[in-house]
Amino acid sequence: MPTAKKPTTRRTPRPKQCPDCNGTGEITETVRVGARKGRATDDRQTGLCLTCWGSGEATTD
Repeated sequence: MPTAKKPTTRRTPRPKQCPDCNGTGEITETVRVGARKGRATDDRQTGLCLTCWGSGEATTD
C-alpha cells in the first residue's frame, strides 16, 4: 500500500526592511533647544519613521 504524501506549506516571502529605520519603525532624533539657534544637546528622542510610517517594511516603488 503506498503512503500518502505530506502536504507542502507555502512560505510567503518576508517584505524588505525599511532602509531608514532598519525594520524597527522608529528613528532617533537629536533634541534641540533654543528658539533661535536650536543648539543640539546630547539627549535623543524616538519618533515614528516617516518613510515606512512605523511598519518597518520598505515601500514599493
